Amino acid sequence: MLQNFIDATYIVSGLLFILALAGLSKHETAKRGNAFGMLGMAMAVIATNFAIAYTDITEHHIQPASAVMLYAALAIGAAIGIWRARTVEMTGMPELIALLHSFVGMAAVLVGFNSFLDDRHANTFHLTEVWIGVFIGAVTFTGSIVAWGKLNGRFASKPLTLPLRNWLNLGALALVVVLGLWFTSSHSLVPLVFLAIVSMLLGIHLVAAIGGADMPVVISMLNSYSGWAAAFSGFMLNMTVLIVTGALVGASGAILSYIMCKAMNRSFVSVILGGFGDDTSGPAETEMGDYTELKPGEVAQLCADATSVIIAPGYGMAVAQAQYPVAELTQRLTDAGVRVRFAIHPVAGRLPGHMNVLLAEAHVPYDIVLEMDEINDDFADTDVVLVIGANDTVNPAAMQPGSPISGMPVLHVWEAGRVVVFKRSMSAGYAGVQNPLFFNENSSMCFGDAKASVQAILAALPAALPAQP
Repeated sequence: MLQNFIDATYIVSGLLFILALAGLSKHETAKRGNAFGMLGMAMAVIATNFAIAYTDITEHHIQPASAVMLYAALAIGAAIGIWRARTVEMTGMPELIALLHSFVGMAAVLVGFNSFLDDRHANTFHLTEVWIGVFIGAVTFTGSIVAWGKLNGRFASKPLTLPLRNWLNLGALALVVVLGLWFTSSHSLVPLVFLAIVSMLLGIHLVAAIGGADMPVVISMLNSYSGWAAAFSGFMLNMTVLIVTGALVGASGAILSYIMCKAMNRSFVSVILGGFGDDTSGPAETEMGDYTELKPGEVAQLCADATSVIIAPGYGMAVAQAQYPVAELTQRLTDAGVRVRFAIHPVAGRLPGHMNVLLAEAHVPYDIVLEMDEINDDFADTDVVLVIGANDTVNPAAMQPGSPISGMPVLHVWEAGRVVVFKRSMSAGYAGVQNPLFFNENSSMCFGDAKASVQAILAALPAALPAQP
């Protein structure tokens, strides 16, 4: 009876996870999707509690040692998870997600070793599951650690370009296969240990070789890796719900990565092989001419005189937490008869959908938040563009051969009548590439904290707007 309850709960959990993914595909249903996902995970944890805590499910015999370890792990994990969820800033979400991916990878490695040590004489099929699970888990673990370091600035964002690095990757993959065959034929722990070490080194090199501008795609791909690592853990543990959940995460992460690669004009295969974002022959941080500076009051007058304004947000807006004054500025201009819209690049911020979430938090209407492909042709007919904290995603250097971001689709903000860029300084973006946009004749800089600058514009706006009859 209890076994039937566990199996049925796992099936319902899998269905809820599918509904969660469907809900998360649209802004309007995202909250419902999150609710489905949380309910499915809660049910899976409850069912797993019974599956682990009972030695003999048919007779309901509790195994005290298993129950104590399970509940202790749940308590520790829940405490850490609640603490991080309550303290993390929205700007810290990408690096937190990368760190969580590393946990999944390490869990898969530990499950693989434990599964083998529990039954050293398992059949070849099960041992193959073990070494593949350990391989994917180890790559995910160290690759996610490197991504986490690049996102929070602990590691350099520039790509690591070792000589013959593609051959190094190929050699590592070949060595993993050889060690896997040795492991399945010998039933020895030694090749499995070496396989884990080689896989960890491969994970480090794959992600270290990718430049900072492409990290959002890498995070998405690591999400896929973590899903497949979880799926193989499910095979090793004979847990259907883990197989289903891992496969859903792995497939959805791969699909999202493919969509993002198409949006950025990158090769999907090169993501897996760590082979893009590595051209460092382009311009660096040298200045390209003179720039003009506008004060917030002047920007307010520019917006008040315009009939159409497009706002292009980026990671700087998230860091400054400027979404709320930006939303207020949008409402004030709209009330004054100015058409205001938002242009969202596929990798604006450090995570897919980062800007959309921030704007939704500030209650910006969904219908004026447009993706790059929907709005790129409208810049030429726009009076003013406000670039708030964005850099690489509006860099015209992407249109030039030889640039580190060459071929990456960008927002064509320079085609507008006037462009105002909100930045703290003239420093280059995350990719380390100077932006020619800053020195265009129709571009001006508004220096300072983005939130403070927008608040100053709001303060000056009443005097700039025409008096209402």
